[in-house]
Amino acid sequence: QVQPVESGGGSVQAGGSLRLSCALSGYTANSYCRGWYRQAPGKEREGIANLENDGRTTYADSVKGRFTISQDNVKNTLYLQMNSLKPDDTAMYYCATGRVVVGSSCEMRFGAWGQGTQVIVSS
Repeated sequence: QVQPVESGGGSVQAGGSLRLSCALSGYTANSYCRGWYRQAPGKEREGIANLENDGRTTYADSVKGRFTISQDNVKNTLYLQMNSLKPDDTAMYYCATGRVVVGSSCEMRFGAWGQGTQVIVSS
């Protein structure tokens, strides 16, 4: 089954930066949005950043002003630049493409979830 491949996670201290990458595949030609999600231990997965076909971006309040979503169309790769990281950003991060944006989440996803990439932020 088609699924994206996330990479770029790691362990950093609070205030540090990371850039996540997501190799998209399969249904991107029919997708309306591409999004990043995260799931912290004991919590539900949440959408945190979206990029729509017209270039509009939306972010969850918890990451607004610190995270930036972008895409390289030639490489078909989605990025998430994360600055000023906080311990609360510790989570498994995932990406996906979808059909509609609901709040800060790209929904009606195509394909399966990828393996994710782990981000750990220490204080």
